[in-house]
Formats: sequence, C-alpha cells, structure tokens
Amino acid sequence: MDTARTDEPVRHWMADGLRAVLRGLAAMGLAITNLPLLVVSVVVLALTPVPFLGLALVPWVTELVRMRANLERRLAARSGVFIARPYQPAPQGTLPGGWQRFRWIVVDPATWRDLAWLVPGAVVGFALGLISLAVPLYGVEGMTLLPLWIWLGTGRYGYGVSWPIDSLGEGFLSMPQGLLILAIGLAAAPWLRWVDAKFGRLFLAPTKAAGLRLRVTQLTVTRADTVDAQAAELRRIERDLHDGAQARLVSLGMTIGLAEEMVERDPATARRLLAEAREASGTALVELRHLVRGIHPPVLAERGLDGAIRALAHSLPVPTAVDAELSGRPDTPVESAAYFAVAEALANVSRHSGARTAWVTMRHADGLLSMTVGDDGAGGADPVAGTGLRGIERRLAAFDGTMALSSPPGGPTVVTMELPCALSSPKTTLSSGTD
Repeated sequence: MDTARTDEPVRHWMADGLRAVLRGLAAMGLAITNLPLLVVSVVVLALTPVPFLGLALVPWVTELVRMRANLERRLAARSGVFIARPYQPAPQGTLPGGWQRFRWIVVDPATWRDLAWLVPGAVVGFALGLISLAVPLYGVEGMTLLPLWIWLGTGRYGYGVSWPIDSLGEGFLSMPQGLLILAIGLAAAPWLRWVDAKFGRLFLAPTKAAGLRLRVTQLTVTRADTVDAQAAELRRIERDLHDGAQARLVSLGMTIGLAEEMVERDPATARRLLAEAREASGTALVELRHLVRGIHPPVLAERGLDGAIRALAHSLPVPTAVDAELSGRPDTPVESAAYFAVAEALANVSRHSGARTAWVTMRHADGLLSMTVGDDGAGGADPVAGTGLRGIERRLAAFDGTMALSSPPGGPTVVTMELPCALSSPKTTLSSGTD
C-alpha cells in the first residue's frame, strides 16, 4: 500500500483547515474595522449639507468602505463563494469633489448595501472567526496539558483555565480528547468560512437590476474586444495570404507562362521551369496548410479537443502530462476557443517559464468546461507583461469564459480557464498519443 498516497488527503485536509483558521483570524481583525467605518460614514453623510465638505468627503469615505467590502469578497472567493462587484462604472471626466461624482455614489444601491452590511457583517464575521479559531486552540490546549503538567511538576494540579485536570489519569485522557477537538475544529473551519461568505453575499452581491446593468456593460466590452480580435485575425490572414501563398502562386503562374514560351524553342529550359513550378506549388500548398491550421487545426476536427491537446502536448519541448475526461465535444466555436487558449498557455510555458514539467487537466461538469495549465517553472507571470494572457482572456470572454492566474515568484504557475458550454455529442474517435 502506498502510504504517501494515503497520507496526501490527510495533509490536504489539515492544510485546508489551517488556512480556514487563518482566514477566520483575518476576518476577526477586519470585522473590528467595520464599526469605525460605519461611524465615519454616518458623520460624513450628516455633514453633506455643509457646502463643499460633503461633496469632498463622501467619495473618499465611500472608497474606504468599498475597499473593505472588496476585501470581504476576496475572502469569500477563497472559501468558494464568488461575489461580483456591483458598483456602477464611474462617470467619465468628473472631478473628485464634484456634484456628478457625489451623485454617482449616492444613487448607486451598492453604496447603501455596503453600509447596511457593516454591522451584521462585523458581528457574524467576528463570531464565526472566533469559533473557527477557538475550537482548534482548545484542542491544542488539551493536547499540551499533560506535557506542561509534567514539566511544571506533578503537584501542579488543575492546570488550564478552560481545561483543568485533577489527576494524572485526566491528564492522559486530555491528549486524545484534545486531538479529537483539534480535528473537529480543522474540519469545521472551512465550513464556517463558507457560512460567513454566504452571509456576506446577501448584502454584497449585485441585485438583479445591478446584475443586468453589469451584464450589459460586460457584453458591450466583450463585443468590442471580439470585433477587434476578429478584425486583427482577418488582417493577419490577409497579410499571410498576400505575402505568402498569393505571391508564390503569382510566381508560379509566371514560371508556367515562361515554360509555355520555351517549350518549342528550348525544351530543356521548359522542363527546368516546370520543375521549379512544381516545387513552388508544393511550397504554396504547405503555406496554405499552415494558414488553415492557424484558423482551425485539422487535428481538432479529427480527434476533438482531448486528442488535439494531447497531440499538441506531445510536440512541446517541455514534458507535458494531459489528464482529460470529456464525455463529448463542445460546439465548434467553443472547441476552437478552448484549444487556442490552452495552446497559448502552453506556448507561454515553453517560451517564458523555464519549467521542467507541465500539465493540463480538462473536465466538464454542470455545463462548465474547466481547463487548467500548470508548470513548475520560475513563476512571476503577469498579464500586463504581454505574455499572451490578455489574448486568452479576450478569446474566452467572447463566450462568457473566464481566466484566473496564480503565479507566485518561484512558481508554480497555474492558469485556470472556464467556458460555459454543453457537450453536444459523445466522442466517436479515440484520442491517441502519449501524455
């Protein structure tokens, strides 16, 4: 029996529990800041009638409240609860202390929902954080009672305020009891953080009306990005055709014309020109195949997404393992977007990461295609640095997809991509190739 594999779930469980306990401690500290923020907000709103004072202070204080709410949203995301930002986009060209900016903040329902969350959010967050911290600490106390009692001396009965012991037998019993309580605390901590995140979403998530406005804004942006990307792709295809295959076909036609003129007078020269024309036609055909492969790879049409990614991984200089479980195939546009997104991520691994190994996982569940590309390279990937990650985001956004990046300095780098789609038909061909 492989003990390493057996211990791995236990280590993950303990690590998740410890991280949840630390997030509970952070939630307690952040909860304490809610009350001062509420007091300052109420005072500033009361000063609104004062000329210029309210106009200047309300946006500044509101920004602090929104920063605090966004911290709560990030903590909720770490607990598996996504809370979108509901704020309306700021009007263009407004001064920080101007009337338009003040009105934009006051009429936004998210402003008042943030303020309404401060007190109940502080109470619930502090209480659940305290429970998630106190239960494991209580278990640790029980585990350390006997060693401390022996170290301090056998005459020191009754050690511990919350866990007294009156005999050596109780001291021995405190260790397994403390271990059990510690295990219960670590197991309950992630659930407590999830409950806190769910409670926060009641206040901090967008309303239906705000969600519709955000959706319209998102669709407007993604439509513009998609149009720009399509225009750039058309320009690339046009340039490749003009500079590559088209130029070779024009040269091919001229060579054949010269051969026609020379066939009567100089058959040897005509045969040489025809041989050149045959070679040029082969080169033009290769370039056209490369161009078509850049639009929709034949291997994708033949083998599907699973087989195409395996074939791509097999051709990379970095050893890449592929773990894919897809019971069918997405629609052709979605499948193409998924393929090129993974291909771009793997290209970044080969060019920039310095990795020794990489991996790709693909799963489909609940109408969502999830793809993960990771490597053990140097890390530090930044979408702003122009490594193609922005292109991946734009490609996925056209289909309401998302991309998340985790790349701390020193690695590993993990790119997580998700595309909402349905698998329309089961696979009819088996993918081949080594991972």
